[in-house]
Amino acid sequence: MKVAMTIAGSDSGGGAGIQADLKTFAAHGLHGVCAVTAVTAQSTVEVRDWLALEPRMVVAQIDTVADDMSIAAVKTGMLANAAIITAVAEAIRRRGFPHLVVDPVMVAKGGQRLLDKDAERAYAQRLFPMATLVTPNLPEAEALLGRPVRTRSDMREAARALLALGPGAVVVKGGHLEGDAIDVFFDGERLVEIGTPRIDTRNTHGTGCTLSAAIAARLALGEEPLQAVRGAKAYLTAAIRGSYSVGAGHGSVDHMHPLLARQD
Repeated sequence: MKVAMTIAGSDSGGGAGIQADLKTFAAHGLHGVCAVTAVTAQSTVEVRDWLALEPRMVVAQIDTVADDMSIAAVKTGMLANAAIITAVAEAIRRRGFPHLVVDPVMVAKGGQRLLDKDAERAYAQRLFPMATLVTPNLPEAEALLGRPVRTRSDMREAARALLALGPGAVVVKGGHLEGDAIDVFFDGERLVEIGTPRIDTRNTHGTGCTLSAAIAARLALGEEPLQAVRGAKAYLTAAIRGSYSVGAGHGSVDHMHPLLARQD
């Protein structure tokens, strides 16, 4: 069985972060492993508090698992601060994992910051040059580039600018815009808009984590980047369509829908 690793924060509410990633890996038939970077006190309503782990402990998790198993793909999510970003980047460089998907998590859906402000540039400087693909949403793209990204045209230009920072490919996620959910993929040759009809639901907690984990899973299974993004987008759309209410805020998508469908 192929193994995929997530390096991210824990969501005590179960809808995002490590929890979403591991469910997504399982739904794709992979064995999921993890390196926890931070613990959040989180629900569907809020991130009440969070605490970052020591960088040495994050790296210890990566190395301990990688010493024992062959890792086919890695994704990063919440990395919390510049020290963790630097330590994770060095561990990934040293290990030479075959695929890396970087989801530059900065702010939770409820608006709470999940990254120290002074660490934003560390993503681009440390992790982007090693990434197979990066998956910023519009606010993250704005923070990384220092300019507004608010239209489809802005997204295309942002994808070009972010690719210049070193990753193999970029997906700028357009979920914050009105209308259909359209993402922009760019790998230096292909500039592709990938769209799906917007589903009318507030149960979208963890969608960014889920998409990047699904892309990593599909890369681990041998798909090339654009194919992996298209498949991950289809998987996420079905997960949102099957989403459910839990708690008083943004409910969860149905990460396990492929397994449940096979049982029917």
